[in-house]
Amino acid sequence: MYDLIFRNARLLDGTGAAATTGDLAVLGGRIAEIGRFDGTARATIDADGLALMPGIIDNHTHYDAQVTWDASLAPSPALGVTTAVIGNCGFTIAPCRPADRELVMRNLTQVEGMSLDVLRRGIRWDFESVPEYLDMLERRGTAVNVAAFAGHSSLRTYVMGEDAPRRAATTAEVERMRELLAEAMRAGAAGFATSTSPAHNGEGGVPMPSRLASDDELRALVDVLGDCGRGVFMLTKGGHTRVDFLEDLAARTGRPVVIAALLHNKTNPQAVFDDLAAIDAANRRGRRLLGAVSCCPLTMDFTLHSPYPLEGLGAWQHVLGLKGDAFKAAIAAPAFREGLRAELRAPAKFRLFNGEWDQVQVVQAAQARHRPLEQKSIAALAREAGSDPLDCMLDLALAEDLDTVFTATLLNSDEDAVGRMLNHPHSLVSLSDAGAHLTFFNDAAFGLHLLGHWSRDLGKMPLEEAVRRLTGQPAAVFGFADRGLLKRGHAADLLLFDPATVGRGAKRRVHDLPGGAGRLHTDAVGVHGVWVNGVEVADSTGLRAGQPRPGRLLRGGAG
Repeated sequence: MYDLIFRNARLLDGTGAAATTGDLAVLGGRIAEIGRFDGTARATIDADGLALMPGIIDNHTHYDAQVTWDASLAPSPALGVTTAVIGNCGFTIAPCRPADRELVMRNLTQVEGMSLDVLRRGIRWDFESVPEYLDMLERRGTAVNVAAFAGHSSLRTYVMGEDAPRRAATTAEVERMRELLAEAMRAGAAGFATSTSPAHNGEGGVPMPSRLASDDELRALVDVLGDCGRGVFMLTKGGHTRVDFLEDLAARTGRPVVIAALLHNKTNPQAVFDDLAAIDAANRRGRRLLGAVSCCPLTMDFTLHSPYPLEGLGAWQHVLGLKGDAFKAAIAAPAFREGLRAELRAPAKFRLFNGEWDQVQVVQAAQARHRPLEQKSIAALAREAGSDPLDCMLDLALAEDLDTVFTATLLNSDEDAVGRMLNHPHSLVSLSDAGAHLTFFNDAAFGLHLLGHWSRDLGKMPLEEAVRRLTGQPAAVFGFADRGLLKRGHAADLLLFDPATVGRGAKRRVHDLPGGAGRLHTDAVGVHGVWVNGVEVADSTGLRAGQPRPGRLLRGGAG
């Protein structure tokens, strides 16, 4: 007798092959039969034409902190995710000495838009090294499967302390980082992640430690993956980091390189396609490079208390470390504003915000007299007032003690361009950032958005290919040998959904973080059930009661 049988399902196997109608049986957490077969089960679901696919593999999350207090990794399981890769960009919380915990948390508050109070209340620091952190994950259990990168900024901080974001590493320090990375890889880390992006700053605008690394330091660390013969190298790329340098790393180590974040910028529309062309050329030379792209427009809610969209601008760096009245005086100064305007007028290969004021709106005014401004763009408000848009936004924020909530659509708003990126042969659908930027945006439902908006509504990608992009392809990249496909013997990580309605719901704010802090949330649409290793973790109403923890720590992979 089987544990579970799905009857009459539209089977999407994760290979990109045409869908078939048939049955699937689960026994002992694995797929026991698929197609047409006889037999009984402890539970039977008549899918009645609903689609059954492998669970979504979210390869770019930041659940490293949240997983220590929330084993469900909410909201991802309810959104069809059955495997999450954490530690992206190198912003991990291990290794970490007790003396450095406050520094690490403060940096996460800035770079990943996390609440310091939430981190202080929530993180359970019962680990120091990467092996101890992985053991903790395995011991406590999780709702979904988890694979973890070893993070560059954490390695640097562990070895160099407060100097990590200030200077180049010595030869001895690089060698110590290599030893720690090798230890992490032996313990089962999924690979090595880093960032050279100028948008990635720690507390007070100080660069995240990985940004201080030289090319020689990066080569030495990525060589560890080559030495152990497995693991993925993941990098969030600054404009100065060239694809040919990353191709060289792939060539010398034989390891896959995932390059983030390739997002379309309407003010410099060709730049992302130049990067994808370089990635394509590298693959034709036998190097495994992939461009991490998003199927979601990058839209952020923010206040000037934490204006993440602006913090990558050079002119804004001068005010990042200021607080209270000093900060308000600085952003009111005419010289500061003119410098910001001049920077926005100048072309740039990549930046988050490009002065598209028609894409910035007032979401919520803090004062009743300003409520009529809500849901209007800054461009429109500036035209009505006869003022400059930058002045309009900053003056409104100052008048409301910085409490005005704005929203900005920053990148990926040109759907024709994004459709081309999604269908590029060497792109990897990614960049949900689940677990981070909780007050700014929530793209954890990226997979449902690909299935509904891009495949069904726009017809930009066949459903079978959309499923492959979310399952079979990332499983192959990360070496999850028994996941990502509907195949006999594979893990029963499954998503049952209605292709006619699947998608992501409207964003709303919930208050379920430690201390009752709020975050943006998105509900699933059209999801009927999610199973991890054969155990149902979510149904049409959301996460199952009791928070089952059938997920496994996926040690190793990508051999």
